[in-house]
Amino acid sequence: MGADSGPGAPAAVPWRKVLYERQPFPDNYVDRRFLEELRRNIRVRQYRYWAVVRETGLIAQQVSCVAVVLTLWSYMEQGDLEPSVVLWVCLGCALLGYVLYEILGDACVRERTRLADLQSATIFLAFTFGFSPVLKTLTESVSTDTVYAMSAVMLLAHLVSFPYAQPSPPGSLSLNAALFGSVCLASRLPCALHTFTMLSCALLVFALWPCLLHRMREKAEWSFPWAAVLVCLAGVGGLGSLWPEGALLLSLALITLTLLCPLLLVHLQRHKDNIHGPWDEAEIREDLSRFLN
Repeated sequence: MGADSGPGAPAAVPWRKVLYERQPFPDNYVDRRFLEELRRNIRVRQYRYWAVVRETGLIAQQVSCVAVVLTLWSYMEQGDLEPSVVLWVCLGCALLGYVLYEILGDACVRERTRLADLQSATIFLAFTFGFSPVLKTLTESVSTDTVYAMSAVMLLAHLVSFPYAQPSPPGSLSLNAALFGSVCLASRLPCALHTFTMLSCALLVFALWPCLLHRMREKAEWSFPWAAVLVCLAGVGGLGSLWPEGALLLSLALITLTLLCPLLLVHLQRHKDNIHGPWDEAEIREDLSRFLN
């Protein structure tokens, strides 16, 4: 980049910003007008602290959902919780969630009938119950440490790949990872009924709950923070009943995630310095749809 008075820029010949004409200037030459078009931070999004805290509530409650599932699995694995009790509770929560989902929805734009929903639920429950003995013995030849390691990796992959921007329906990668981790854990439970209960809980938490939460964010925004707080309290409380130190670590992680990370984001946003100018890629803003007809 040179200047107007440089040795390679004769004053008698004006420089033009064109590519189709040979000029007596170096290829990388620009004149003083080059920096006149410099613009800073023209597309930077300004964040407000409490708005960011509200959005991080979705991540915090998803982490707590994993803690809730692990708590239920641990209680069933130790024999302190009967699978029939968990099944009835899950059934009640599913019915309550479905009614709430229908209330918050728009009946005029329903894509599926209630009969179709009932058929899908029946088919899933029937197939899961039928294959529970197979899933129970699926990892018999695998060591317990390996099964636990695979479960931890899959649940971590679920949290990393979860589509937080559009959680309804949950992404295929995150949902498959969560269900695979649940299958690994369920294979270490005492009997096939435990396995069926574990998979039903996993589907309720990892597949159906995000859909309801997304509907609540759209139709009843005031309810979303309360739902996220309740899920976080359930995750911390359940983990605390088994492992108090783990509940403390989870609480610190949730506080860091929901309070400290947004504060850091808002603080670092002040130091953001994006520059824009004639070196940017060209953007076609004209409506070109008429050329497609």
